[in-house]
Amino acid sequence: MRAVVQRVARAAVEVEGQIVGAIDHGLLILLGIHRSDTEKDVGWMIEKIRHLRIFDDEHGVMNRSLVETGGALLVVSQFTLHGDCRKGRRPSWSEAAPPELARQLYDRFVEACRQQSLPVQAGVFQAEMQVSLTNSGPVTILLDSHKLF
Repeated sequence: MRAVVQRVARAAVEVEGQIVGAIDHGLLILLGIHRSDTEKDVGWMIEKIRHLRIFDDEHGVMNRSLVETGGALLVVSQFTLHGDCRKGRRPSWSEAAPPELARQLYDRFVEACRQQSLPVQAGVFQAEMQVSLTNSGPVTILLDSHKLF
């Protein structure tokens, strides 16, 4: 599982001209599901994101987490995070999970965040989406559960 985590002042996702999710202070998560991902990857990713100390404390030092600041999450499914561009000019998507598995784990990720009492908004799985954001900092972090266990 891969995630692009962006600290935002605001973010929104639109489908067919309608805003389907929007947050103010918090994190925009672009989430890519790998074909070998499991519940273990979901759990690891949520814990890592919840406790990343990437928000400023009273001294202007990145020392506070999403949980400590009361920020929200906007989670957007993005299979292209598993695109392999090493050969040729067209990315290969063979490492991305098939839609059935990806939808199951994406939905599980969003639900598990809600069970952790995190305010969560989400995009629409497999929809053509327009994502807008104001990156705060800017702060952008890349996470990959396969590189850690």
